[in-house]
Amino acid sequence: MPVLGSELYDIPEELIEFRDAIREISRDKIAPGAAERDEKAEYGWDVKTLLGEQDILGLAVPEEYGGTHMGTLMLQMAVEEIAKVDASAALILMVQELGSLPIRLFGSEELKQRFLPKVATGEAIAAFALSEPEAGSDPASMKTRAVRDGDEWVINGSKNWITNTSVADFYVVFAKTDDESGRITAFVVESDREGFSYGPLEHKMGIRSSPTGSPVFDDVRVPHENVVGEVGRGLAVALGTLERTRLGAAAQAVGIAQASIDYAAAYSKERIAFGKPISSFQGLQWKLADAETRTAAARELLYKACALADRSTKGDGFGKWSSMAKLFASDTAMAVTVDMLQILGGYGFVKDYPMERFMRDAKITQIYEGANEIQRVVIARSMVG
Repeated sequence: MPVLGSELYDIPEELIEFRDAIREISRDKIAPGAAERDEKAEYGWDVKTLLGEQDILGLAVPEEYGGTHMGTLMLQMAVEEIAKVDASAALILMVQELGSLPIRLFGSEELKQRFLPKVATGEAIAAFALSEPEAGSDPASMKTRAVRDGDEWVINGSKNWITNTSVADFYVVFAKTDDESGRITAFVVESDREGFSYGPLEHKMGIRSSPTGSPVFDDVRVPHENVVGEVGRGLAVALGTLERTRLGAAAQAVGIAQASIDYAAAYSKERIAFGKPISSFQGLQWKLADAETRTAAARELLYKACALADRSTKGDGFGKWSSMAKLFASDTAMAVTVDMLQILGGYGFVKDYPMERFMRDAKITQIYEGANEIQRVVIARSMVG
């Protein structure tokens, strides 16, 4: 188990204590139901309540709005710890940040007062609705439209691959508001508004207890006060949000990778072959050593990017660092879980052991919050323009 030393990261003792408390809560309260939630594809309502009661959801919200925000690094350490036991449960915290950060960064004071305190306690579940069937990595191609009608906006269209569909109380929705320029605008849409619905949820390979679906907007009316930021500046809202929240996917990936290593290492000391523990075989030792080294490097990239995010002036390099962290951590999670499953052999392939779940959950980290191909474009552009 890696040790986080304050001498390396200069993390205040209270943050280390909170991280350790989250680790204990995750191990004792969240881990026991992870396999069953995954098998039944059921949202962890009890986990959401627990995270709210323990002030963990509040990490996504500033103190002035009822949260316990202690910085990006603390938030992502929490995601990492939860992901070690249940990647789907980690998404509960991740999407509270993803769905509320546009309001926190760009929203009016009225929107902040209306939504952020409920996000902090878990009374309100957030969602972020950007992707569409033909507009995933290319938001400029979106077909959802919003038209001004007096003091209201009328939204029509549909979204796809939206985490928390069916459980969210509000969605930050992006829609085109100027066809000529292609400009988009961000809106808060509450789930109880007339004309809002969603189709069947997706049947997924991984993160199965986190619902993913396709919200539909049929003449949904929202007041002008629900605009997030400026009209026509929605792309800036989306990119400004994702630049930060992709660190959640990186933290989730690091947690999954470390969990698979810890499990495989423990298993290797118990499994006997040819009269001795398989941990004594050099070929297996090298797999463990490479996995631990690569995961430690991913964690370093993540923490570096988090530290930049927490500075008052991040500098022009922050986007590159957050993309590098997300890219490297997610590729690491996929590679490491494949190798760690191999150590378990046939046992790794069956649901009686958590390793196959780790591997299934790892894959999505390479896809969402900006596919890794997009992260490579971001990194390269920061280098060569």
